[in-house]
Amino acid sequence: MRKVVLITGASSGVGLALCRRLLEEDDELHLCLACRNMSKAEAVRAALLASHPAAEVTTVQVDVSSLQSVFQASKELKQRFQRLDCVYLNAGIMPNPQLNLKALFCGLFSRKVIHIFSTAEGLLTQHDKITADGLQEVFETNVFGHFILIQELESLLLHDDSPSQLIWTSSRNAMKSNFSLEDIQHSKGQEPYSSSKYAIDLLSVALNRNFNQQFRFFANAFTLTPYNGTEALVWLFHQKPESLNPLVKYLSATTGFGNNYVVSKKMDLDEDTAEKFYQNLLELEKHIRVTFQNTDNQS
Repeated sequence: MRKVVLITGASSGVGLALCRRLLEEDDELHLCLACRNMSKAEAVRAALLASHPAAEVTTVQVDVSSLQSVFQASKELKQRFQRLDCVYLNAGIMPNPQLNLKALFCGLFSRKVIHIFSTAEGLLTQHDKITADGLQEVFETNVFGHFILIQELESLLLHDDSPSQLIWTSSRNAMKSNFSLEDIQHSKGQEPYSSSKYAIDLLSVALNRNFNQQFRFFANAFTLTPYNGTEALVWLFHQKPESLNPLVKYLSATTGFGNNYVVSKKMDLDEDTAEKFYQNLLELEKHIRVTFQNTDNQS
């Protein structure tokens, strides 16, 4: 039986590179490309099948910045599949960054100058906006839309025989200092991307704790080119979920000679904060579902 792998944001960047590399590893996979732009998704599907004719490649339309789209895609996926073996939560956005000149000047004379310029922490700020769902766009796209997706797909992920893997693309810019439980959407801050990626790290820990062996979550960060950035993603695909530490982030890295490798890094978080954040998302989910139900009843 073919393994079924769902990848969000599969039509470009890391998502597209991941599709190619996974088929190089196993050309009998069933890849389901979950994309916002269906014309691009179909073009990618055709190209993948041309180079790997033994594979099965399908598409589903989903825009994780729209909860209506997420609910519709989830419904379609539950009609098509009995289980999902691996889900890559890869789609995401980062608003066009603007250079913080004050932070740049201060950073030049700081003890943390190497850290600041290697991570860009504090140097780049972004302006977020509100979606049609009334949520911060970066939070909904990078975190909440995917959270609702996996909640909706629970029946395809929970299996006694072998746990499904959920692998979420995080970032080296996931900074604890940019996240607050009092402002989980980062509506009052200027670094929504960093906040959303730290939220992903928290959520991966909380979901592992709450679902235990039923499915496993791992966070990944990437570097340099999209191909290089898939190194940890592909490596995780081959690992036994129970052998990996849910408190560790697995990073794609590249040597100066262009050789790719995987490194592990303990995440800068505590499990109590992770659990509180998870409970906050569950409360937000309840509110959203009530809102959608009321809208459906009115229509």
